[in-house]
Amino acid sequence: MIQKTVRILFFWVVALGFSQDEETFLRANSLYNQEKYQDAIDTYKSILDAGQESVSLYYNLGNAHYKLSNIGPSIYYYEKALELAPNDEDITNNLAFARNATIDKIDVIPEGFIARTIKKFTRMYTYDGWAWISVVCMVLFVILFILYYTMNASSKKRLFFVGSWLIFLLGIFAVCFAFKQYNEVKNNQFAIIFAQETTIKSEPNLRSEEIFELHEGTKVQVTETVNDWKKIKLADGKIGWVPAADLKEL
Repeated sequence: MIQKTVRILFFWVVALGFSQDEETFLRANSLYNQEKYQDAIDTYKSILDAGQESVSLYYNLGNAHYKLSNIGPSIYYYEKALELAPNDEDITNNLAFARNATIDKIDVIPEGFIARTIKKFTRMYTYDGWAWISVVCMVLFVILFILYYTMNASSKKRLFFVGSWLIFLLGIFAVCFAFKQYNEVKNNQFAIIFAQETTIKSEPNLRSEEIFELHEGTKVQVTETVNDWKKIKLADGKIGWVPAADLKEL
């Protein structure tokens, strides 16, 4: 009886939490529509502070920051939204607009056709999405293989046999893409420059040589951390050290 009461209370607490988050989200949307963008940002962020996240929450935060010309934060939140929905056209388009407002124009090192194709397929879904696809494929493989084993008609047996192994291969590819996507996210830590202007140093200290400058909104890869400094790498291959306070990791 006590366990049942606890479960009921837990259910209502969770339900109440979701209800409050929904009300807060709608209130933030209302503030946004009234062009009270900073108030909307503060209200959206209260949902993040409560431990909730969603594509629409990050997307709306990006839009609100963009309206205030906060290029760095707008790009940051669009990137966060894109992590959850890699194929969303609205997010991709708005991110492109925000990037056009940045000062730094980084030349990307060109990739080969095969590498581009693999990356394109890999980024079609998140690693969770690929994992679910692999699970569904394995279930379908078992079903089709059982049908192949129990069928008497040779034409149907051949159809189920070929179909089961095609599904099995698709599942293997999905597993490979899931691992590749997971490793890419885990091993490639990216960040957005939040400072309006920051000087990149050759070593992680203020006395080292200044090698170039970056501005708000530029996306960088973080490869190492030493005290309050981050070693970064740009898409064109340049590397250097930047104060950790000048960027925000995705």
